[in-house]
Amino acid sequence: MSTDFYNEFIYPYAPIIIKLCRAYTNTQEDFEDYYQEACLQIWKSKERFRHESKWSTWIYRITLNVCLSFLKKKKNNVQHFASDALPMDVADQNQAFANESLNILYDAIRQLSEIDRAVILLYLEEKSYQEIADIIGTKPNNIGVRILRIKERLKKIFDGKVN
Repeated sequence: MSTDFYNEFIYPYAPIIIKLCRAYTNTQEDFEDYYQEACLQIWKSKERFRHESKWSTWIYRITLNVCLSFLKKKKNNVQHFASDALPMDVADQNQAFANESLNILYDAIRQLSEIDRAVILLYLEEKSYQEIADIIGTKPNNIGVRILRIKERLKKIFDGKVN
């Protein structure tokens, strides 16, 4: 992957990749693996981007697929290689592990289903229902109902009524 590609097409979207990877991991090591694999897959798939959506939508979609693939591998006990540390500029941006409030939020989000995690993160990013539907691969009219149910579930988690 060239530095120019990274600086132009990945680095500006690093916060998106970080948030999604953080929601699907419990450790810094796993987070770094997910992040680097997402960057690699974005680079590998750049030629398939058809400009039918925004580049950020493409980034979300690829990163989500990477996260879900890694989760599936973990559930099947398939080992993957540990990657090197994050580039310093990205590591500096990643304050989620140091912020207790964010850790509590991510802990609650991790209690949601894999798809619901993505939906709520996209909603928190203020993506439109259409954008969320495009990324998730569903219809926009389902997103509003799903978000209401996710909010109710998170409220129960925060109130201590759900484990």
